Amino acid sequence: MADTSVSHRRALHRVPELDVTLPETAAYLRGALEGLGCALSSPTAGSVCAFFDGGKAETVAVRADMDALPVAERTGLPFASVHPGVMHACGHDGHMAMALTLAEHTAGAVASLPRNVLFLFQPAEETTGGAEALCGSGILDRYNVTRAFGLHLWPGLPAGKAFCRPGPMMARSSEVTVTVTGRSVHITKYRQGHDALAAGAEFLRLAYDLAAALPPDPPSLLRFGRMTSGTVRNALSGRTVLEGTFRTYREETFDDCRRLLADIGKAVGDKTGCGIDVHCSAGYPAVWNDEALYGRVLADLGPDGPGLLPEPVLGADDFSFYQKRVPGLYFFLGTGDTPALHAPDFTFDDQAVLPAGVAFWKRLIALP
Repeated sequence: MADTSVSHRRALHRVPELDVTLPETAAYLRGALEGLGCALSSPTAGSVCAFFDGGKAETVAVRADMDALPVAERTGLPFASVHPGVMHACGHDGHMAMALTLAEHTAGAVASLPRNVLFLFQPAEETTGGAEALCGSGILDRYNVTRAFGLHLWPGLPAGKAFCRPGPMMARSSEVTVTVTGRSVHITKYRQGHDALAAGAEFLRLAYDLAAALPPDPPSLLRFGRMTSGTVRNALSGRTVLEGTFRTYREETFDDCRRLLADIGKAVGDKTGCGIDVHCSAGYPAVWNDEALYGRVLADLGPDGPGLLPEPVLGADDFSFYQKRVPGLYFFLGTGDTPALHAPDFTFDDQAVLPAGVAFWKRLIALP
């Protein structure tokens, strides 16, 4: 089993692909799954789903994300990406490798498992939220999925050890774009114009005042990383664009903040004469682990259960869409002291991490 998970990971690492266009990845997955006695389907673009029917009334879903990142690899690995500018820099190759190895185990064990098992190899986690599309396909209802599990490799945690927490695990994400439209005039006639740069700066100041007043528990984040404005030094700016991100864990905090940002935009617009449009993307909901299911997993697994992650993280993942449909838990699997996710040199000791992850997965799908 150790050799299988490692070999799968290295083969998949060589052929990273983006978004929903994953022909080589999907072909590899199908080749590994065919012959295992499962029902294969692709209910959405790029997805590969495998259903193992043990004749049970309920089904547990195992999710593994498939897509890579537009990152030029700098690991020096002998199995490095053969696709220039594309890399599995977020560990999705490891996620798929563990799921494939678990599927091989499930093929011989499904009759003795308490539930049928549905493997969801899902595209577009890094882009448009492939989980939402899979949920919309009806596949969870078709196979009567009553619980869902996901797992993500995580630097900085002990290698091969799983971690989890009840309630908030990862943040709700939203990209914030503020477009300020003013009136550009020569700087010597500034009173005849509407200064989009000054208006953008005032909006930013008030937005950061709002961010400082957000509820501290669980924490939220509102920051802007990019501001563009103007054309030349001796003319008022006629247009300013602010680009930032908002992360929180509670829907009501997101709704309140979006409303307050719109109020700030109106107030600044009224004061400066500029038009201000505030757009907050829908993003991904928060990954919120089902408290009751978490308690059952801890009670049933005992000392083999996950460690407690002391605090939620402000990263985001579209596994949350499954949790909107069925009780679900999301876990981190430590990779030890490795480069950060999304870094061009990210890699990990697959021989130490992946077999431990597969063993944890086997315990999860065997839970009553």
